[in-house]
Amino acid sequence: MRLDGKTILITAAGQGIGRGSAIACSREGATVIATDIDAALLASLSDSFPGIATRVLDVRDGAAVTALAGELPPLDGLFNCAGFVHHGTVLDCDEADWDVGFDLNVKSMYRTIRAFLPGMLGRAKVAGAASILNMSSMASSLKGFPNRFVYGATKAAVIGLTKAIAADFVKGGIRCNALCPGTVDTPSLRQRIAAADDPVQAEKDFIARQPMGRLARVDDITPQVVFLLSDESRFVTGQSVSVDGGVTI
Repeated sequence: MRLDGKTILITAAGQGIGRGSAIACSREGATVIATDIDAALLASLSDSFPGIATRVLDVRDGAAVTALAGELPPLDGLFNCAGFVHHGTVLDCDEADWDVGFDLNVKSMYRTIRAFLPGMLGRAKVAGAASILNMSSMASSLKGFPNRFVYGATKAAVIGLTKAIAADFVKGGIRCNALCPGTVDTPSLRQRIAAADDPVQAEKDFIARQPMGRLARVDDITPQVVFLLSDESRFVTGQSVSVDGGVTI
């Protein structure tokens, strides 16, 4: 059991990569606290996997994040998975769009890390290490994509945030890495495809991004999540880890 004895909190765990990661970590022996803003999605998760504890959490609410950190035991692992994809160029982005994107995709990570890090530092003194994993994207400082202005800016910021945390706390036993997936077949992606003017062509375009010729599945991503939260990655910190089907070759 690669995560036996570890307590791991995952945000946006109601569906997609967050949900898959909660299940994968639980199967590897972790005590998982799965959080999401959607209580119904969490209920479907806990009903199917009773070993996973669930908590409704809006990561945009700093007081709620701080309160939860005060209630839970110190974490061995934190996976910041919450995020939002804004479609459009800079000309399609007003200040409200910019603020929403950065609040959910970046500032939420600031909130969770600032709230949970003190306990994780204490836990690292006992266990030897603790791990933070932040969701970034191939659409970031790694590569630019059309109509991903706000999204790309936020995900590039996540990489900078990750490296700063890693540098500041490496001597305290904290590892911090960023995960940069390719295009993953999730409910969120299916919503974006359905909203396109030509959904059939939109799906073809998403598939065409990956040189491997297909969309990633959630279970293509979750093994890397488990690895980066486990002691197997004990010498890995400050890295942007791509799982993108060859997009950024």
